[in-house]
Amino acid sequence: MLTEISSDADIKVVKILPQRFDASVAPQIRDALVTLAREGTAKVVLDLQHVKFVDSSGLGAMVSGFKALGGKGDFVLCGVADGVLGMLQLTRMDRVFAVVPDIEAACARLRA
Repeated sequence: MLTEISSDADIKVVKILPQRFDASVAPQIRDALVTLAREGTAKVVLDLQHVKFVDSSGLGAMVSGFKALGGKGDFVLCGVADGVLGMLQLTRMDRVFAVVPDIEAACARLRA
């Protein structure tokens, strides 16, 4: 299993379990995120607390999930390790994705 998906009211929390979010797992995680959007989910928290490394495939999966929500939803990253945050800053994706410390902060942001 690559993800654990839980709900907090109308918010879906997707916890990424592997330490490496790379080409070996990105397609399945992308599909899970896109499926949530197709099912009508409008608010998604992507919990990266276990992830220590993200490559371009992982980043692409995050972008696909974000785009699948279109203009009708919100997408927040939480639990981002320093190395992963550095990659997000380098690619300027920290300007696209909201990044917060933990699930509680992510859910609070989506409720606001």
